[in-house]
Amino acid sequence: MSARVLVALALLGLHIGLHLLGRPVTVWVLGCCTAFVVVTAAARLALRPRGPGRAFDAQWLPTVGLDLLFFATLQWQGNLGINYTPLLALPVVMAAILGSRALALGTAALTALMLLGYAAWTVSASAWANTADMAQAGLTGAGLLMLALLTNQLASRLVREEAVARRSRIEAQVQSLVNNMVIEALPDGVLVVDSTHLVRAANPAARLMLGSDQEVTPHLFSLHDNPAWLQLMHIAQLTFADTPVDAAEVILHHEDRMPSRLQVRTQRTPPIGDSGVSLCVMFLQDLREMEARLRTEKLASMGRMSAAVAHEIRNPLAAISQANALLEEDLESPLQRRLTDMVRQNAERLQHIVEDVLNVARVQGPGDALETHALALDEEADTFCGEWAQQHAAGARLRVDLNAPEVQVQFARDHLRRILVNLLDNAARYASAHEGAIQVATHAVRHGPVMLMVWSDGAAMEPAVRRHLFEPFFSSESRSSGLGLFICRELCERHGATIAYERTAREQAGQVVEGNEFFVSFRRAHSGHSTFNLEDTALP
Repeated sequence: MSARVLVALALLGLHIGLHLLGRPVTVWVLGCCTAFVVVTAAARLALRPRGPGRAFDAQWLPTVGLDLLFFATLQWQGNLGINYTPLLALPVVMAAILGSRALALGTAALTALMLLGYAAWTVSASAWANTADMAQAGLTGAGLLMLALLTNQLASRLVREEAVARRSRIEAQVQSLVNNMVIEALPDGVLVVDSTHLVRAANPAARLMLGSDQEVTPHLFSLHDNPAWLQLMHIAQLTFADTPVDAAEVILHHEDRMPSRLQVRTQRTPPIGDSGVSLCVMFLQDLREMEARLRTEKLASMGRMSAAVAHEIRNPLAAISQANALLEEDLESPLQRRLTDMVRQNAERLQHIVEDVLNVARVQGPGDALETHALALDEEADTFCGEWAQQHAAGARLRVDLNAPEVQVQFARDHLRRILVNLLDNAARYASAHEGAIQVATHAVRHGPVMLMVWSDGAAMEPAVRRHLFEPFFSSESRSSGLGLFICRELCERHGATIAYERTAREQAGQVVEGNEFFVSFRRAHSGHSTFNLEDTALP
């Protein structure tokens, strides 16, 4: 279509130039040329090709048909001495490219007939000249037929190859999209490194393990940028030296966070293209997460043993409690009665611990029959915090801010003690020794739940630790069992409560300090109400 516009403009300019140079051009020729420019420009803007290989359609008339008519008219008027025959190849080629083979050969045949008709119409007195004109017209027509056939075959082949290429491109795009989605969602890290230690690609898990923030670190970065990545750079060098690493354990020491323990496995890609450049693909696994999965499997094994263990532990406890009760009946000395009372209290406490651990192993839901009570949260929290502070000599290190007077929650008292003591123990393990380093607060949301918050000014947790915070046997310390927060979550779920963690800021010694906060959301007891102003519903 663009070529037709250029040819039309060239013909119009040619005839205007001839007219200006003293070779008169009739008005109707100039008008035909001008009209041809307008029609070709309109076709270029309005018409849309419908694809090659189609049979005759209406678009043939304003394109191929119009070109044949216009070029034949210019040829027949013949008073300027210009041969317009080569222009007839344009509509033939257009029909061969945009139409079927029959349409292309039909257009070429029509053009050949027009040339033969023009040669017969311009019969001269000389028979030899007449024969030469007819032969030239026949050869030109035969050439146009061959041109139409070859052009149509080439166009059809190009269309097939383009269709195959388009399908291949779509399949490649789909495959690339699926690969990217899989790699992005992989829990293991994937790094693609070249021989200059430039990281060409890194999925979110790898960036998380490297401590590389995508908002700060560019999409392409180098292993030279951070001293903590020096071991990974050496592993890449070994891989490029034809020594792939199967399973190497590395520790990345970060400046602003805890070290990362990773297991690294590498593979070297074959040479890519003519350049022969190969890449090193690193697969990173967080050893802490692997250990957490192993601990979870241990928990499943413990669950299968829980029934037998329960009978083995309960029977001696029952015997101890019974014997202690019989002994207490015959004792009169206050000192001896105090000793038997200590035995009874610790036996009951051990029985409660056994029941809780077994219930966690069985993963009982909140629908089980539980002995729950309507507890005054502020009163119970104040009592438990006071006992804990006296036992641990917390002093001013612990600050208690109770803001839910007379609000009652549905919870078991012993379980509430277990949760609060566990959260306070965790806070004391990581908090500083400053005044107000550990803060316990309560808050009642208007027409909503009742909140218990335990905050400490400890360092921020790593994202890998936060993801598995409430999973069994997962702990950032090797000496911890990793069951504390898991038991807290199970106890909360069994009472219809929820426990969660977030990084928040609180006031400490007149300054705003970032810290770790665990908050428990309780259900209100049916008879629970509040007599204080609840207009301010924002959490502290």
